[in-house]
Amino acid sequence: MTLRPQLGALLLCLLASGCGSLLHSTARPEQSYYLRAPAAAAVHASGADATGANATAAHAVGTDAAPAPLSGMSLRVAHPNASPGLESPHIMLVQSDYRMNFLAGARWAASAPEVIESLVVQTLRASGEWTSVADPSSPFPSDFLLQIGVRRFEADYTGGGEAPVVHVVLDCIIGRREGREVIATFVASGEANAAANRVSAVVGAFQQATDAALGSLAQQVAQAARVAQQRAAQNGENPVPSMKR
Repeated sequence: MTLRPQLGALLLCLLASGCGSLLHSTARPEQSYYLRAPAAAAVHASGADATGANATAAHAVGTDAAPAPLSGMSLRVAHPNASPGLESPHIMLVQSDYRMNFLAGARWAASAPEVIESLVVQTLRASGEWTSVADPSSPFPSDFLLQIGVRRFEADYTGGGEAPVVHVVLDCIIGRREGREVIATFVASGEANAAANRVSAVVGAFQQATDAALGSLAQQVAQAARVAQQRAAQNGENPVPSMKR
């Protein structure tokens, strides 16, 4: 069956006028957000809080002197593991009644473990404590290996306020590359109150909390390596075992 010319022309006009509305979406595009590693000055400034810890570590290895600087040490950061629900690029929220949700229309530029991995590598390089800091893809050997578990990386709404509190908690294990000997385990954490219940304010709180966690991580991992270096020297061992080859 064929359409009359007038009817066919009318239908074509209706289809042409409707195409724009059929293909047009009023949904807001998803926004990607990123975090930056703290500047080198901020990482060094956080070392002021580690003075007491340094003295305790020095006493633990049988000396009252401050720990010696790291010498010729290299570090590899393994790809972080993440707690259930934190493996995606969603900006995660924790709500009452044990509910987990995420910000609609917003996401990180990569998955949370990838974001943390990149920030940790940048922070440790900026600290100036290490001869080299390698990411998981590096083909070069290292003296120490750092494994991180992302326990918390979320905006917490369970406190009763309108705006959330952001929690960043990293469970860390550092060990020697040779022999896979664990030399220290520690927790690096930070938290920050969002200034308002807006995406930009929540992301800003993530930046503050992450900065605090990264500063703590940089100081604790360097301190653990110093203590291991001192113990090796006291026991007459080569403090840089990978240099034997």
